[in-house]
Amino acid sequence: MDGQLGINGEDFHGEKHSDGDYSIVPCLLKKFIDLHPPVSSSTSTIPKAEDESSLKITVVKAGGMMSLCIDNLGALWMWGNCPGENKEGGVSLVSNFTPTPIWDFHGHVVVQVACGKEHVVALVTAGESFKGMDDVVCYTWGNNNHGQLGLGDKENRPRPEVVKTFDLESPWVIYEVTCGAFHTALLTRTKSPSDTLGSTCWTFGLGDNGQLGHGTTQSKLLPEPVKELPQNVHLVSVDCGLFHTCVVSFDGYVWSWGMEKGLGLCPDDSNGGIHSGDALSPFLISCNPYESKFPKPIQVACGAAHTVIVAQEGYKLWSWGRGRSGVLGNGKTIDSYTPTIVLWPPLMKDFEQKELHSSDEYDKKESEEVTETNDKLSLALNKVKLLQTKLSIMERYASMLHGSIFGEPFDEQNIPLSLQNSGAFDISREWKNILETSDYAKLSKLEMLYQNMLATVKDKLMKRKIKEIISEYISSSNVKKEHI
Repeated sequence: MDGQLGINGEDFHGEKHSDGDYSIVPCLLKKFIDLHPPVSSSTSTIPKAEDESSLKITVVKAGGMMSLCIDNLGALWMWGNCPGENKEGGVSLVSNFTPTPIWDFHGHVVVQVACGKEHVVALVTAGESFKGMDDVVCYTWGNNNHGQLGLGDKENRPRPEVVKTFDLESPWVIYEVTCGAFHTALLTRTKSPSDTLGSTCWTFGLGDNGQLGHGTTQSKLLPEPVKELPQNVHLVSVDCGLFHTCVVSFDGYVWSWGMEKGLGLCPDDSNGGIHSGDALSPFLISCNPYESKFPKPIQVACGAAHTVIVAQEGYKLWSWGRGRSGVLGNGKTIDSYTPTIVLWPPLMKDFEQKELHSSDEYDKKESEEVTETNDKLSLALNKVKLLQTKLSIMERYASMLHGSIFGEPFDEQNIPLSLQNSGAFDISREWKNILETSDYAKLSKLEMLYQNMLATVKDKLMKRKIKEIISEYISSSNVKKEHI
């Protein structure tokens, strides 16, 4: 419709496309082959194609209503609904039906590029050749109504402009950049080789749904670091959905933030439970209930409302988020609030063996963790049973003691209020309360009970004393008889 396919009514397998809007089958961009790249510096370290008239595409990106690619000579091409300068000198979106080079970067090498709905971010060498990421400068242009260009204002830019936070004088080195619909995220490290602070994730632009991860819903006109991510962590990948952002660390941890707990789900997809509400700060996504880390993650990719992680050295994929049309690849079309394995088939025998071996190791580790958890649970249950046995004995003892004192069976209502409310028991105070609150009949009954007990005790003591006297007398009489 806006030329993002780069075809404008071209022939499709010998048949004229009637409306020139879309294609239901892959179509070769013939005009791209016929075009020649902008003349780059002869000192460029990027290898040239054997036939310079036939370009090799090294990077391709798509977003909004535009498509972009970088060729092997470091030139950037765009087609579709692209930002450009109108006759009045302002910004307008122009539909280009064939790939068009961005001449602003003539003589430089474009290393990376990303695009949102109506804005573009590119990492370009400051010099004529690519000598490393330390020599890369960040450019942005296009729609800037939310500050997604990171230039400190909301003015649109028809042509690329340097983001001063990441110019040549910056202490930061950008090594990855990505765009959401109206926000931008990028990863940096410090230029100092002695600095071991790890990586930093920067975000700017629209923040209505917490997609910037700064703990608020405020938009940012300049790049700001996501401070609530752990320090000294090396981030390997970042990507943005429409209104959420996700990063992956080298150690296997994954954080997400933005719409609907950082899952990217639109509000009408939420079940209204624990997953409702936007995540304004990084939210840790666990691989499974037993393991918070993903095994050897490589890359994260975000769709409009779902996320995919490539991990285990590329042998496994996990996905979560909105599941419509089977986009999660787990065999279902329902939303998933936790990562699930993508059911993609083995491609060849060697791959199957490697995948199986890797899967066996992972399953073995998971089985060991489950066994360890079960052992801990069994030990805890045994302790609970022992405590229950002791509690039962104490209850019987308390009941017998209560009956012997008060002459009636023990009831839960007899538990003093101080013991029920605070867990502490002052026996002298409770005896005082019992005496003060008891009526005369109960006290008389209690007094008679203790008098009878005392009389019984005295009687037993008297009988014991008499027995001792008789025993002593009999023993003495026997001794006398022996001497006669």
